[in-house]
Amino acid sequence: MRFEISDARAMARRTLIAVGANDAVATSLADATIAAELHGRHSVGFAHLLDYLASIRAGRILGSAEPDISFPAAAVIRIDAGGGIAQLGFDRAFGELQARAGIYGIALLSQSNSYSAGELGYYTRRLAEAGLVALAATNGSAHVAAGESRDAVYGTNPLSFAAPVENGPPLLIDQASSATAFVNVRRAAEMGEPLPDGWAIDLEGRPTTDPREALKGALLAFGGDRGANIALMVETLAAGVTGANWSVDAPSFTEGNRSPGAGLLVIALKPEILAPDFSARLASHMQRLSAKGVHIPGRRPRSAEIELPGWLVEAIERYDQS
Repeated sequence: MRFEISDARAMARRTLIAVGANDAVATSLADATIAAELHGRHSVGFAHLLDYLASIRAGRILGSAEPDISFPAAAVIRIDAGGGIAQLGFDRAFGELQARAGIYGIALLSQSNSYSAGELGYYTRRLAEAGLVALAATNGSAHVAAGESRDAVYGTNPLSFAAPVENGPPLLIDQASSATAFVNVRRAAEMGEPLPDGWAIDLEGRPTTDPREALKGALLAFGGDRGANIALMVETLAAGVTGANWSVDAPSFTEGNRSPGAGLLVIALKPEILAPDFSARLASHMQRLSAKGVHIPGRRPRSAEIELPGWLVEAIERYDQS
């Protein structure tokens, strides 16, 4: 089913309000959902909106939560999401983050006590479009085992980096530290599709390609211990520095009525302070790399419409009707 962008946004807002979100939460989350779809991140677009709808209704997300924003240092912004969504706190603080990075050359946003951050590239991409280099880290409920442990100890713990490129879309890297995102495994289970080798283990710690067994067990970090090291680095930044729940302590983002209490750390810096021609140099370098066959993440045509599978539209609209 094809939707004009305005119609897709209206559907997202309408269903969010129907389950108990206030206008600010519905607008912020609808905008983030649309952005994910337009940039090809479908697994964290409308498919992930179903998690938000279910979680608002169940109480895992407080639909009227207002983020508490403070400034403990000149270049530091602290946000307590209050059990709400991560996107609203970022929206509320975006102007200050951009301004303080411009004044001091670098600024940091720390947010705790939120639900899943959704598409992590949403945060860094917006900063890069404003001319800033950005790095973001977030954690969530434990889904990833590491080392000899057969128990999940980390979230999928993605890391995102973005930088402005003159006369072009930002360079954007957004990837989980796990072999794949949790939503991809869940979708494979729903479709009855096997997983590739090396993605997951079952409840007994044995390698499995059965997504249903993987959901009972745990995902694996990409690249073995090296990926697990990145997951630990992200965990330290996103949960340790922000004061959010460690992933092993975070309530489920799909069950119960408690917020995962996840963390989000965003660092923004103004590159022109050190390299006045940064975005032009990066554009030239990206062209050289692309000519050599190097994949440049973030470069993809932006669609003028949003296409959603019929089952997903029906599932979303059921929340508006119930």
